[in-house]
Amino acid sequence: MPTVAFYTLGCKVNFYDTEAIWQLFKKEGYEQADFEQAADVYVINTCTVTNTGDKKSRQIIRRAVRRNPEAIIAVTGCYAQTSPAEIMDIPGVDLVIGTQDRELMMSYIEQLRKQRQPINAVRNIMKTRDFEELDVPDFADRTRAFLKIQEGCNNFCTFCIIPWSRGLSRSRAPESVLKQARQLAASGFKEIVLTGIHTGGYGDDLENYKLHDLLRELDGIEGLERIRISSIEASQISDEMIEVLNGSRKMCRHLHIPLQAGDDNVLKRMRRKYTTEQFAETIERIRRAMPGVAITTDVIVGFPGETEEMFMNGYRFMERMQFAEMHVFPYSQRTGTPAARMEDQVDEEVKQRRVHELIELSERMQLAYSKRFVGQVLDVIPERRSKHKPESGLLTGYSDNYLQIVFFGSDDMIGRIVKVKVTDAGANECRGEFVRMLEQEPEKAVGAQV
Repeated sequence: MPTVAFYTLGCKVNFYDTEAIWQLFKKEGYEQADFEQAADVYVINTCTVTNTGDKKSRQIIRRAVRRNPEAIIAVTGCYAQTSPAEIMDIPGVDLVIGTQDRELMMSYIEQLRKQRQPINAVRNIMKTRDFEELDVPDFADRTRAFLKIQEGCNNFCTFCIIPWSRGLSRSRAPESVLKQARQLAASGFKEIVLTGIHTGGYGDDLENYKLHDLLRELDGIEGLERIRISSIEASQISDEMIEVLNGSRKMCRHLHIPLQAGDDNVLKRMRRKYTTEQFAETIERIRRAMPGVAITTDVIVGFPGETEEMFMNGYRFMERMQFAEMHVFPYSQRTGTPAARMEDQVDEEVKQRRVHELIELSERMQLAYSKRFVGQVLDVIPERRSKHKPESGLLTGYSDNYLQIVFFGSDDMIGRIVKVKVTDAGANECRGEFVRMLEQEPEKAVGAQV
């Protein structure tokens, strides 16, 4: 039986895409091997969000070539899309295929088996207008299923290369999303995470159909208990979206809304589509519609031209927003973007100091948010035994508002919704006590742990 090994760099969308590519190999009778083992085919799904992503991708490709010089080496993903010639120059690479046409991968592999002539299958992503239909009907060892609904981005922020590696925004057909959601619910998944490169842009290219319309329809799927949006821009949270958040029993009380900077001058230079006040107003409306909602965010520190005063403005704004968690990144120059050409680059040491200050702020806000729920009973989907002490009988899982909670429980609870009382708050992890199983658990879902 032929074997295939995968290595994925970068974001959650890349992990979804790898999972989808694995389905193609599985259909052709392949077995999955560990990347560190000898395999017949190696697939490297690359990232290009930073220059470091490119470098790491090249290292992994060379590692695969060394592991088995006879193997077919296929390279896909964002770096493959933007720099196919660079990858083709690496000795041992057989196939470069970007962020589209992945459904053709097996025919290219077949072609290479007959004749080992390197193939560059990358074409202009900017001309692509269709969503690439790649299904993932199952996620091994997962209790949450990811469902990709959108691809590409129209924003062209000055720090970002992604529109050139993923193309313009394309939405997956609503019927296709709903069909896969039903399939996942039937397989026993209780929670679906809607994902994409710019998830909130879903529907921009569809006729009279937006993300809020899709959420309404997903809400009606039997067996599906939770719908989570992986990320959404503040500018895309409309009145209709607020209405859905307010009225749906299934929408998770957690939204990841990237801020990127808390100072208007920096936001303008980044070419973001909002001011801090507009952002604050949106957050306020969400909190009114969804009491107790966790708002998490991304922040870039040390963007070109960010003075100490701008940084402190941002710090105070973030403190005022009381995020449930912040993902903090130092600005990294990305060749080919307008921001990389800006003259007033910030010193690395200054960036690192600011990053640490914001991480400390994030941890304080995380703890403050968690403390609000001590004594409350929340719905938790246990995902696995606690990593620290698997033998201790502790389970770990997430509440709908994204608190990670550990509590004593049995294996048959994994993947099911259970009521847990929060007893102790922590910045990264809370402790809880099992209260009871959720009533009316569908029979077939009990054994359908995936």
